[in-house]
Amino acid sequence: MDLYPAIDLRGGRCVRLRQGEYADETVYGDDPVAMARSFADAGARWIHVVDLDAARTGEGTNRAVVAAIVKEVRALNVSVQTGGGVRTEADIDELLACGVARVVVGTQAVQDPDFVAAVAPTRPGAVAVGLDARLLVNGSYEVAAHGWTAGTGVELFGLLARFADCGVAAAVITEIGRDGMLTGPDLDGLSRALNESPIGIVASGGVSSLADLVALRHLRSGLDGRDLLGAIAGKAIYEHRFTVAEGIAASSGTLQPGRKD
Repeated sequence: MDLYPAIDLRGGRCVRLRQGEYADETVYGDDPVAMARSFADAGARWIHVVDLDAARTGEGTNRAVVAAIVKEVRALNVSVQTGGGVRTEADIDELLACGVARVVVGTQAVQDPDFVAAVAPTRPGAVAVGLDARLLVNGSYEVAAHGWTAGTGVELFGLLARFADCGVAAAVITEIGRDGMLTGPDLDGLSRALNESPIGIVASGGVSSLADLVALRHLRSGLDGRDLLGAIAGKAIYEHRFTVAEGIAASSGTLQPGRKD
């Protein structure tokens, strides 16, 4: 399992939101490129970048920053996965042209799953879906859109099933209630996703400790023995709960004995 250190962009700065609330923002840095370089220097193989402004408005206002991040880390053989405001084929191709390895389609995938079915096969390994959902009191998961600001009435696992044969590279799954809260990942929901879908799953939301990463690494599909592709961590890194190097060790199974949290 790969660790994906996260950089969330808003107004060109590194920020984190709590539960997707744009009014509840913490700024962690004014230089996302330097932040990405620090992650690369620590050994990350992937960096997860989200354009929060574009996720809400559909306008790629931070794409020059994304391109600068890619340029900075590509020479170190680090891949960038990015999403936020990807609504058209032109959006995907613009990001791929600047060197992004994997583009995450979120709102558009929810509103028009056929769009993903059309674009993913012609861009092998380069298109993922971002499925952000809230766990409801009845135990179901409702997918959100437009930077988590709008409910859709769409159920998570039914939507995930629609992408099974579309050739998508991964599904990035976030339980919104845990995002930015440092309360631990949604192990039950992620395990269900692994067991119900053949798509590679990247876990997002709630990671607070090395123990959380170890628990995610031990999730396994009962269908075919697949592990999670990766786990995204943001606030836990920025709040110094663990270093990127420690997170990589926990995610890959090379963490020193006795160091689990």
